[in-house]
Amino acid sequence: MAEKRRAGVAIMSDSKSAKAAGDEQLLSQAGVSALLRGALLRLLESRPQDPVGFLAEHFAHLSSEAEDGASERQSVSRALWHLSLAHHSHRSAFNNNVRVAYELLTQSVPRRLGAGGVRGRLYSEMLRCLCSEGGLSGSTAAPLLRRIQSHDYESVPFELFRQGVLTCAVFADYIRKSQCLYAAVASAPDRPAERTLCQAVLSTLREALETAGGADVARYLEASAKISPAKVAQAMAEVQPRAEQQDGPTMDAQEFEDAAAALFIARVRTVT
Repeated sequence: MAEKRRAGVAIMSDSKSAKAAGDEQLLSQAGVSALLRGALLRLLESRPQDPVGFLAEHFAHLSSEAEDGASERQSVSRALWHLSLAHHSHRSAFNNNVRVAYELLTQSVPRRLGAGGVRGRLYSEMLRCLCSEGGLSGSTAAPLLRRIQSHDYESVPFELFRQGVLTCAVFADYIRKSQCLYAAVASAPDRPAERTLCQAVLSTLREALETAGGADVARYLEASAKISPAKVAQAMAEVQPRAEQQDGPTMDAQEFEDAAAALFIARVRTVT
């Protein structure tokens, strides 16, 4: 009889342990444990006269931040959709869509934070998404974004917003153009191109960009687009004899893309 009671106690103990472990796992996965721990640490740091009121206000603030974050993500998604409706070369339609995107992101700013433009954090996030959707790798887009993104706390006016969006759109097209240039230089898709040939084409690209005056970044794309196959062939012909004399160093597609990107980014005005 005593053995049965001990067995029953052991089973109940195991059941309670399993339930406790399951409860702990649930709280951990839901992030509740970390949330409570953080709240208690803030309470101990502040030592308010009304601990319960302090915790209520703390959790209300966290809830408000979560709601704002969800609203912001939705606004960025809608803004990106509008920006995708027209290519930047269709300037009138593109500018109209930029205006709609700007107004969407401005409306997502909570009233308690005031108005005055798009928050810098939202603006920078949207630029990163634009570059990603344009097919740019993170490493290629990063140097450009460092020049044109704003601080999280800043308010971005419409003209700066429009210029940033246009810059990212033009840059994505420009990089695709540079990839086509590399393909024209490479002798085979699975082999890197001769460095001397790549440098000759990059030099031609630099000259084209230098002739593009004005503040409109679209001019840089227009200038690069004017590099005809004949121009590339001429640049290659000038260095081909030297390249054929010896197996010189090569340049892979990523290095060529980075070099071409640097030529463009050097001409983009830094946001200060």
